[in-house]
Amino acid sequence: MIRVAVLGCGAIGSLYAAHLTRAPGVEVWAVDPWPEHMAAIRANGLRVTGLADFTAAVDAVTDARDLPPCELGIVATKALHTGTAVAAAVHALKDAGVVSVQNGVGNEEIIAEHVPRVMRGTIVTAGAVTAPGVVRYDAPGDSWIGPFEPSPARPDEIELLAKLLNTGGLTTHAEADARGPQWTKVVFNAATSPLSALTGLTVGQVCTDPGLRAEVERLIDEALGVCGKAGIALTRDPRDAVEEAIREAYAHKPSMLQDVLARRATEIAVLNGGIAAEGRRVGVPTPAHDAMVALVGGLERSWPGG
Repeated sequence: MIRVAVLGCGAIGSLYAAHLTRAPGVEVWAVDPWPEHMAAIRANGLRVTGLADFTAAVDAVTDARDLPPCELGIVATKALHTGTAVAAAVHALKDAGVVSVQNGVGNEEIIAEHVPRVMRGTIVTAGAVTAPGVVRYDAPGDSWIGPFEPSPARPDEIELLAKLLNTGGLTTHAEADARGPQWTKVVFNAATSPLSALTGLTVGQVCTDPGLRAEVERLIDEALGVCGKAGIALTRDPRDAVEEAIREAYAHKPSMLQDVLARRATEIAVLNGGIAAEGRRVGVPTPAHDAMVALVGGLERSWPGG
């Protein structure tokens, strides 16, 4: 029996937890502070609708202290909760290979402060929790996992997790260097999401407005400069992703805009802030990304209690 812990059981954590149960010999434990969601999963299983239709048997808890020792871990919380979630589960993950499937860059560094073997992870899967115990599978998409270079998981752990996810129905690639897929997603998100969050416009509206498109291009150019200096080879041109978003996701409201509309803290620190931090590390100025961090951060502080 292989035990896998999933920290954070929102849309992504729920989809990964549910699909992993379809791999033979896997026991999945999910932890999330949402009591109604966890109670519904314990009572009736985790129901997947949309692109798949099945109910998964998942051990669901609200307190990480209830997790048993696990061989693998998946961190699917919002970035700002990474440290707290992993620290609470460290007893269960102290001898596990642990992957981040979160947005942005910098989550792996935080995970590595608590556990010794870490994987980079990038996903393009999408969904939504529609009711306690129910997750809708909206968009399929590949996942890429590989070693986090300063504190890497073992190759056999990376291969095992990829095999289990593939068997469960989520196409996953084990990579020797997972920075390319990760940064490909980060660059696109960082070039579009903050502009959407600041204006209230959808991705398609941002990318087809001449003035805002110029800012998208500026953000992409800066990020490409950072990647070039850091030796990160992207898997596709971010401008191709922009054109694809205009065609296929014109009305999409990115998660950063959803956070702003709900007056929740955003993930600006691991998107534009992550690019800016890497720029400082390799000596590449990033004034446009610094501006996005300042503007979105200022917007957050303008809210009551901000």
